[in-house]
Formats: sequence, C-alpha cells, structure tokens
Amino acid sequence: GRARSGGAPRQRSRAPTTSRPEPAPVPYATLQDLAYRYGTALLVSLTDRAAVPTGAIDAAVVARALADAEATIDGYLAGRYALPLAEVPRLIGDLAQAIAIWKLHLTEPDPKIAKDYEQAQRMLRDIAGGAVKLSLAGVEAASTGGTGARITDRERPLTAENLKGFI
Repeated sequence: GRARSGGAPRQRSRAPTTSRPEPAPVPYATLQDLAYRYGTALLVSLTDRAAVPTGAIDAAVVARALADAEATIDGYLAGRYALPLAEVPRLIGDLAQAIAIWKLHLTEPDPKIAKDYEQAQRMLRDIAGGAVKLSLAGVEAASTGGTGARITDRERPLTAENLKGFI
C-alpha cells in the first residue's frame, strides 16, 4: 500500500452549493407499464427464474431489464438531448417497454416482440440522427454553432502595401 504523508486521513472538501439538487430521473417505463402492455402471465414466465418457481413476477429481474433499456435509449439520446429527461415522451416509454420485454427473454422471443425490438432500434437511430424529433421543450443539446467554415475579421498579414520592396 502507499503511505500517506501526515497522520490524518484526507477528506474531500465540499464547497457549499447554492443550486438546487437535481430532480430524480423519471423512469422511462415501469413494471406496471409492462404488466399492462404484455400481461402478468408473460412477465411471470419470463422472470420467475428460481429453482423452485414462485409463480410471481421477479421485480428485480424486471428492474434490470428496464435499467438496461434506459441505458440503451440514453446512449442514443445523449448526443441530441440533455439527460436525464425531465419528462418522458410517450414514444420513449413505448420504446423502453419494447426493449425491456425483448431483454427479458432468455430464448428467442416470438416474432412480434422481435419485430417491435427491431423497430425500436430503428426509431432510436432516427432520433439520434435527427430524422425524428422528440417534443421536449428546450432540452435539445446545445450545438457548437459551427458549420465547419470559420471567418475571421483580422487584417490580412501580407498585403501589397506592407510587402513593398519584396514584390
């Protein structure tokens, strides 16, 4: 181990903050959303992974799938929108559910779930590329404002006037 100089342990100094704490992120989808859309029977069959089945939805398994779905969505939104989202558009909730239910499958999902997942991925690529805009007021990430071309207003360093005698 490394020895520290001085006997007292270092502590982080915290400057007093004057800003309000950030609100907790709003989940894109919940277990209740999945149960309403897909039914509890499907969720039990996908999440009850105990050695002796309990016949109940495993909320921890669902929470993991929802967190993975949110991480996937955030990866696409990060370049265009400020995260975390203050409000969740209906489209994002729908995409989160389609991704989460696909992620809950340990084996090949039925064709409808696979198709919904593929459509969700395409939609996220369209959002990331700007082809689809989310109705989120004032949260689109700030751009650099540059188009690639730069114009300066400096005087030209080499002119016919200051090069007299050299030309």
